[in-house]
Amino acid sequence: MKVLKLLSCMLLICSTACSKNDPDSTKTEEQPKLAANFVKGADVSWVTEMETQGIKFYNNAGAQQDLFQILKDKGMNTIRLRVWVNPANGWCNTDDLVAKALRAKNMGLGILLDFHYSDSWADPGQQNKPAAWSSQDITALKTSVYDHTVAVMTALKNKGITPAWVQVGNETNDGMLWDEGRASKNMKNFAELIQSGYTAIKSVSSTSKVIVHISNGYDNSLFRWIFDGLKNNGTQWDVIGMSLYPTTANWASLNSQCLSNMNDMVARYGKEVMVCEVGMEATEAAICKAFLDDIILKTNSVSNGKGLGVLYWEPECYNSWKGYKLGAFDASGKPTVAMDAFLIK
Repeated sequence: MKVLKLLSCMLLICSTACSKNDPDSTKTEEQPKLAANFVKGADVSWVTEMETQGIKFYNNAGAQQDLFQILKDKGMNTIRLRVWVNPANGWCNTDDLVAKALRAKNMGLGILLDFHYSDSWADPGQQNKPAAWSSQDITALKTSVYDHTVAVMTALKNKGITPAWVQVGNETNDGMLWDEGRASKNMKNFAELIQSGYTAIKSVSSTSKVIVHISNGYDNSLFRWIFDGLKNNGTQWDVIGMSLYPTTANWASLNSQCLSNMNDMVARYGKEVMVCEVGMEATEAAICKAFLDDIILKTNSVSNGKGLGVLYWEPECYNSWKGYKLGAFDASGKPTVAMDAFLIK
């Protein structure tokens, strides 16, 4: 009996020692790295135009699939879509927007709506008024912003779609609807245009969070100038949106500056922040993945849990679609390794 007890003790000691040396025996469920509601997404506003021209998309196994499914399988939970007032070719008008938003909704993806308030691109270098608004003064422009915003939001609502986030303007570094709404000429006008959009959005969907979106997320002085101006004019907004397009050489330093800026925005205005656009050369996929891994974790680390998420701009572009080379799909129409950054949970 003593011998049996001794053997039993020896076996127990051996078992314990082995379990400490065997990583499989001590496995625990991996802890999540991101907040449960962290936004991982992409702007794919070109998708319907691309499909009409015969462009197809493939998963990493080489099987043709719907782009939205490929993105979802890569860990994305949100689709960003732009809307123009009266674009010449119809793409990104209200009907095209609704069609894409329905696809996103049916795929179980959240929606970020991006109002450009133009017939074409609005960005730091151009904020052109829609042709139909070209002769309007600031009073009429505020009404047009309100009416257009309500009309688009209502078109979505009629299809059972409620955008979780809505941008009032796109990369409005110097305001929008130039020259009446150019911030460097009249910050008050710009602030009132933002307020018109904000009020219109909330009148249709009180739960949608309103974003004011500025490029160069590393440029703290630019952000302080814009948002001090909005605050001083009594403007309302919910989220501070940023763009970030670093190079392969400077992404680490720009990511650090962007994080500092995000934390400053939270401390200064008490608002949430989101990186609404990112991109890097499609041919530099490995470096792009490192950039994305880092900015996703940095955004998630923003103080008080106010870093909402990161979205890639038009990753589905390949073979230099429309000359754009910052996508994240390879020449065969499959996601590059950069897209694996969004698989993080």
